[in-house]
Amino acid sequence: MKSHLTVITLGVDDLERAVSFYRDGLGFSTKGIIGQELEHGAVVFFDLQPGLKLALWPRSSIAYDTGLPQSPASSTDMTLGHNVATREEVGAIMQQARQAGASVVKEAHDTFWGGYSGYFRDPDGHVWEIVWNPNFKDL
Repeated sequence: MKSHLTVITLGVDDLERAVSFYRDGLGFSTKGIIGQELEHGAVVFFDLQPGLKLALWPRSSIAYDTGLPQSPASSTDMTLGHNVATREEVGAIMQQARQAGASVVKEAHDTFWGGYSGYFRDPDGHVWEIVWNPNFKDL
């Protein structure tokens, strides 16, 4: 299989709250909630970068569609990494997330590998790492 991610879907408990956090708080671009006329169809898509979207879909709808039992959310199942071009951007984005309603898990700090990063959780517990990596020169 050739890897080619096009959508990252996050399960959420309150779709309206999640849309507000990402659209109004973080400034992500979206056309809003679509598919509300379908029983398990309400979803929202955000354009992250060319060819990659972030989807927010109720956890109950993911359970229904996959046939898996709905399980408790865990913030340590995965993280989403957002690499930035400067150390200063890490702090600015962490502050924006805090103002949007995120809980800061770990304040921005020097890392053991020579970078600079911080972690926050969105209202549904999904963990984002905002990171400056001096080895990523193409940002």
